[in-house]
Amino acid sequence: MKLRSLVSAALLLTAAIGAHAQSTGNIGIYFNPLATRISNSQADPTTSSFLGPNTTSRMFWGFQMGGYYDFFHSGPLSAGFTMRFSDQHAANASIRNFQVGARVAGTVGDKWHPYVEATVGDGSTKPQKSLVRVSKAAYNVYGGVDYSLARHLDVRAFEIGYGSLTTASQSTVGQGNGVAYPASKLLNFSAGFVVRF
Repeated sequence: MKLRSLVSAALLLTAAIGAHAQSTGNIGIYFNPLATRISNSQADPTTSSFLGPNTTSRMFWGFQMGGYYDFFHSGPLSAGFTMRFSDQHAANASIRNFQVGARVAGTVGDKWHPYVEATVGDGSTKPQKSLVRVSKAAYNVYGGVDYSLARHLDVRAFEIGYGSLTTASQSTVGQGNGVAYPASKLLNFSAGFVVRF
């Protein structure tokens, strides 16, 4: 009986949020290409290095998908929460990120929508010659501009992000030797489309 009541309450809440969002265009979802320059100030000479032995930076390519829900509005400003996932690869190494956070967006004229987002979550990395995937806390800050093409479609003109993540290395995979490596810096670039409801 309690489960049935909880499910009914969850469905009513979802329907209410959906109806409100559809009437005001507060939900956006996207699936876009993503390029990230990952760099570290200290090279790892081992095969456990995420960037590759003796490599301090590398470009990774892949995709990101996510969405946002803006539930607060004041004049041209809106605020809400965001959720995103990305999967990227380079030189047989891979990085995956799942993050949630807050966002603030504005409206300039009728068409332009600049925004900023701050997210935290889990980032996992796997070096090219390892079966081990290392998961660590990650954070990112994003800024971008969407341009309205139609009632339910925006072009994401650009998005730039900056973040930090401790990637796989000889100190995180387990070979250790008392060497500590600093967190890697992530510089993200993306563009594409956003579908709004």
